[in-house]
Amino acid sequence: MALTPFFGSSSIFDPFEPGFWDHPVDPWSSGLFGKNIGKEDVQAVASTRIDWVETPEAHVFKADLPGLQKEDVKVTVEGDRTLQISGERTREEEKKTDTWHRVERSHGKFLRRFRLPHNVNVESVNAKVENGVLTVTVPKAQQPEREVRVVNID
Repeated sequence: MALTPFFGSSSIFDPFEPGFWDHPVDPWSSGLFGKNIGKEDVQAVASTRIDWVETPEAHVFKADLPGLQKEDVKVTVEGDRTLQISGERTREEEKKTDTWHRVERSHGKFLRRFRLPHNVNVESVNAKVENGVLTVTVPKAQQPEREVRVVNID
């Protein structure tokens, strides 16, 4: 499964492709992908883990989003088959009287895109957040029974 880029290009972004990391310049800061993006943007994409499972009835996406409410997450279908899951986890407000010893929880924007297969019904996509897990269900389209037609031979 390949990720589509979130930074404006129409090509496929696949960090596991051989040679991707061997580029002579830093692709994130050089504008190689259409605009300058920071390593924080890359981390936001990389840290948002999503499972995708295909069942006989649907394609199901599950993302762990602890601490986020449904208002913090946006699910869209772009064009006819690109599912996009995005949102933002805000950073806790630091008070001058507090002493922070460690900050490990991620914060900031996240965005993931998936190219859906042809056999889906994008009009019936639904999503829900329960116990910190976002579940997006993309039902499969009903495949019409193929009609057998006799062709006359001239």
